[in-house]
Amino acid sequence: MSAKLVVLCASGSGEEARRIARAVVGKQLAACVNILPGATSVYRWEGVVEEASEWLLFMKTTAAAYPQLEQEIRALHSYSVPEIIALPIERGSQSYLSWIDAETSAE
Repeated sequence: MSAKLVVLCASGSGEEARRIARAVVGKQLAACVNILPGATSVYRWEGVVEEASEWLLFMKTTAAAYPQLEQEIRALHSYSVPEIIALPIERGSQSYLSWIDAETSAE
């Protein structure tokens, strides 16, 4: 069994978030993607403090599938520097973790 990850990504629109989610689940790069609308992000970009409404994606995947998942997000994302952050899943329901393995492939 591969280590499990939660990959976080912010998107500038609901349409883009759904497009990314459907692509990565369809290609079995993530078992599941939760999309949370209505986030307000405050960040510094090119020396200016900016504020934007974003949609947050929470993708459940394996460490083995991560390189391909990151590549797919970069190919589909409109941002020049998209947020792609992977956090390890330390513990979880064994049946859920097994489901992530079964629904995610790293080919």
